[in-house]
Amino acid sequence: MSTEKKKWRDFSTVERSVVIAASALELGLQGAALVDLYRRPTSDVRGRKGWWVAASFVNFVGPLAYFALGRR
Repeated sequence: MSTEKKKWRDFSTVERSVVIAASALELGLQGAALVDLYRRPTSDVRGRKGWWVAASFVNFVGPLAYFALGRR
C-alpha cells in the first residue's frame, strides 16, 4: 500500500462528483443551521447559541444534531 496521497487529478469523474456533492451538502447543512440560529430567538434554542454555532462546524454531525436536538 502506497503512503503517497492521492491528488485531485488521480480521482475518477465519479469520485470527483461524490466529493463535490458531499461538500455542497455539508456547506448547505451548515449554512442552514447558522441562518436558523441567527434568526431563532434564544428562548427557542436548547442550550447556548454559541455552542451550537461551534457544533455546526463538525462535519455533518453538528448541523444534524442542531436540527434534531437544538431547536425547541
